[in-house]
Amino acid sequence: MTAPADVGLPEPVPPDGGTPALPAPAALPAPAPLSVPQHLRGHYAGFASRFIAFVFDCVLSIAVFELVLAATSFAASVLTGTSIHWNRGDLWVVLAFFAWEFFYYAYFWTASGKTPGMQLLGVQVVGRDGSRVGTRRGLVRTLAFPLSFLVLGLGFVGILLGRDRRALHDSIAGTAVVYDWDAREARLRSLAREGDGRRSLAA
Repeated sequence: MTAPADVGLPEPVPPDGGTPALPAPAALPAPAPLSVPQHLRGHYAGFASRFIAFVFDCVLSIAVFELVLAATSFAASVLTGTSIHWNRGDLWVVLAFFAWEFFYYAYFWTASGKTPGMQLLGVQVVGRDGSRVGTRRGLVRTLAFPLSFLVLGLGFVGILLGRDRRALHDSIAGTAVVYDWDAREARLRSLAREGDGRRSLAA
């Protein structure tokens, strides 16, 4: 039984007597491209949870505003001896109310992504990629929030029909509303994607 033809054959020697050429190393795979920003996987907050949270926030913010007016009237009566009666139709009262409402939502959305009503219902505002809202997106969302009420509230139709349940102001600000227990997972996914992107660029 004969051995295979290539068994025991010496390595070919180059004509100049140098060392045999080593095989070229296998090409390394190209670094994976940055992943496309991924939508949050499920657990988007539904219309009922968001509506109940909004009603709670309306009641709370209006109650605080009325309490401040009452406290101001009481302080004025103690200091000056004359009571102040607020007329809700006064321009400055209306301006003060809208300024207070803007501050109420802007503060909570930029600071933690959830108002007291949202915290009660267990929902939170996050970026589309699951990251924190941040100052810029929080302010843009607050400014765009009234636009969703225009034309009979058609800006909220996306919460009922959209796959990711985003209202008009969410689309403008690049945000989404998820249940609070999923927001932590979404944050971890966002950090993991950022780490993969940095490693791919460094490779």
